[in-house]
Amino acid sequence: MALSIDLNCDMGESYGAWRMGNDEGVLQYVSSANIACGFHGGDPGTMRRTVAAALARGVALGAHPSLPDLAGFGRRVMQVSPQEAYDIVVYQLGALAGVAASQGARLHHVKAHGALYNMAAKDRKLSEAICRAIRDVDASLVMYGLAGSEHVRAAAEVGLPVAQEVFGDRSYQDDGSLTPRSHPGAMIEDVDTAVAQVLRMVTEGKVRSVNGKDVPVQADTLCIHGDQPGALDFANGIRAALEKAGIAVRTTGQA
Repeated sequence: MALSIDLNCDMGESYGAWRMGNDEGVLQYVSSANIACGFHGGDPGTMRRTVAAALARGVALGAHPSLPDLAGFGRRVMQVSPQEAYDIVVYQLGALAGVAASQGARLHHVKAHGALYNMAAKDRKLSEAICRAIRDVDASLVMYGLAGSEHVRAAAEVGLPVAQEVFGDRSYQDDGSLTPRSHPGAMIEDVDTAVAQVLRMVTEGKVRSVNGKDVPVQADTLCIHGDQPGALDFANGIRAALEKAGIAVRTTGQA
């Protein structure tokens, strides 16, 4: 069976006069878009324009809910209860689903952003709350979560379709978690290094940790960060390398 992977990108994160990333450029290389819903980035106009741009490229629409942290871009840990997490996810899904519906489209998936994503990867009660929120809004939505994490296991238990996510521009710890951004070497800034990591994850199901340990991963979908410097070069290089290796790029769940 031919190998394939979904390429997703976090986007629509501009807000007001603040411009983030090169969404139009990156969209030509990806198959799924994770669109900010206003809590860490994005605003109504940005959401509308990003949805329209993704639809024009045939890219699947996904919600990218966050902790309510515009000032910190959603990357600061906040103490929220499972009920609070449930509520903020429902709220944000509803907002983007409405924008999609206004353009005759539906959401395909949900991927938590930043600190909420990393917290859910380890906190079972939090991940269950997020997954219940997704299910209660639309049980057909695919939950994108860190490969091998509590978030992935929680989604499966509540009956959500799951796509296990890997990263080409982030380094890994021995337990399969991402190296915190505050640590040296958390971000992979060389395209060739990222490509090598991606190809190994897809073809061998393994990633080398910062300590030299081979960690097993299931690579259903691969994240490209739209806000990182050189995002367009990363997207272009990774897409070209996948195609050269005979690995098809397609949205999770689509033939």
